[in-house]
Amino acid sequence: MTTFDVLVIGGGIAGLSTAAALSPHARVVVLEAEAASGYHSSGRSATFYHLGIGDRTVRALTTFSRPFFEQTSDQGAPLSTPKSALWIAREGMIEGLNTLYNGMRMFSDQVHRVGVPEMLALLPVLRTGPEAIIAGVVDETGRKLDADALQQGFARTLRRNGGQIETGVRVDSITREHGAWLLQSGDRAWRAGVVVNAAGAWADQIAQLAGVKPLGLSPLRRTIISFDPPEKIDTRDWPFVKTTVDEFYMLPEGGRLLASPVDEIPSPPVDAQPEDFDIALAAYRVEEYTTMNVSRIAHRWAGLRTFVKDRVPTAGFATDAPGFFWLAGQGGYGLQTSPAMAAASAAIILQQEWPAALAELGVAPEHISPGRPAIAS
Repeated sequence: MTTFDVLVIGGGIAGLSTAAALSPHARVVVLEAEAASGYHSSGRSATFYHLGIGDRTVRALTTFSRPFFEQTSDQGAPLSTPKSALWIAREGMIEGLNTLYNGMRMFSDQVHRVGVPEMLALLPVLRTGPEAIIAGVVDETGRKLDADALQQGFARTLRRNGGQIETGVRVDSITREHGAWLLQSGDRAWRAGVVVNAAGAWADQIAQLAGVKPLGLSPLRRTIISFDPPEKIDTRDWPFVKTTVDEFYMLPEGGRLLASPVDEIPSPPVDAQPEDFDIALAAYRVEEYTTMNVSRIAHRWAGLRTFVKDRVPTAGFATDAPGFFWLAGQGGYGLQTSPAMAAASAAIILQQEWPAALAELGVAPEHISPGRPAIAS
């Protein structure tokens, strides 16, 4: 039996960032089921920071996190690089584009409308015209995140403060005895006053093991393909581009282009794999929204994006189990909100003052609480 103050289940970006935030003040261990942390959603994200997804709370959490991403790691490497985001719209998408623009402008004055000439200057292969793209919005605050640098940095912080990460640990049982949680995996056991459930798509299953009411999480599969750009075209300065409706996004990475049909296919918690139809749909969307042809797909993969009912990330103690802390439902914004969610989680768990910067952005604990009316059943 090994005893800690806090035990975090799940070694993705949510679990690692929160463990790192807790580690100066508590003895923390992270238990990860896979052979390496960040194996599932955190390692399969397009890793792009922008203000164009989620509601007001999500945008506030994103805005809070930006200064963290503008830093370098403790190894001197940048955690992110600037890259603008371009949101595009056909005629029938203009109303949605206006709503998106107004939502982003609440948090940044570096968001502006653009017409066809400006869009083609940013993305020369964009298919424009009366039956195609006619309007856009540019978010100059966009940043390409380095997911590996972020995860490794959080892991180093945790270990530097005496915390531990144990991989290959699949939790068999969770019980509460004498005011503490007992976790068992095979013949190994851990004891902690607080358990943080950061198990991603498996978080409801972990709750059920502990006898805690599930949140009703919905894992959704998303597919990404990688392909070569046209010969002799330098795509490094191309923006992240996404349709105002959820049909298509694309961004350059490592000399290739990544693209997704922005699919959301309900899935059980599994090691997600891409389906042929979704791979073909991704290629079709590239050809629908740009003048490029996808002659060969270099790589393809899928990941799970897990949401609660209102699609706002959740952090807070369960209403029906003392010491059981939910850190779940990060959906498609787990990386870009991780500094904010870690700061919020640490404040709640350690009973510290709520971060002033979150309060200034209009985020209070009740907005992300597992007991909030929007997700209570």
